[in-house]
Amino acid sequence: MTRISFYILKSSELDKRQAFACRLAEKAYHQGHQIYIHTASEQESQSMDTALWGIRPDSFVPHEVTDQSDNQSPVLIGYQDKKPPRLMDVMINLTEEQPLFFSQFERVAEIIDDNESSKQAGRQRFQFYKQRGYEIETFHV
Repeated sequence: MTRISFYILKSSELDKRQAFACRLAEKAYHQGHQIYIHTASEQESQSMDTALWGIRPDSFVPHEVTDQSDNQSPVLIGYQDKKPPRLMDVMINLTEEQPLFFSQFERVAEIIDDNESSKQAGRQRFQFYKQRGYEIETFHV
């Protein structure tokens, strides 16, 4: 069954949320996972693509935006209701809803920042997962 992890950030700045998602993707990549980063729009996917290139000067996380590639990288970035083009084991969800295809992943990371709409949407997702019996863990970062 899919494990769900909520990461509660103290900041409401978009760049802090992206930076945390990048660090999470980098860590999962170095652990040998296949990661899908789910965004709400093509623009957000492009922004994550740019952010992943600039994590740290000594870091490299091979990644691609799904609409612009052959989708062979260990980290893929996609948006809207498009599910990943292949099976992957970790999803980092940067949208305010749980995607319909979330259960195909071994692990889902939900990143909640410190603004009211993000927190409210996070509470709804938390209840959704809890009511269906998913194992949930919460981290305050």
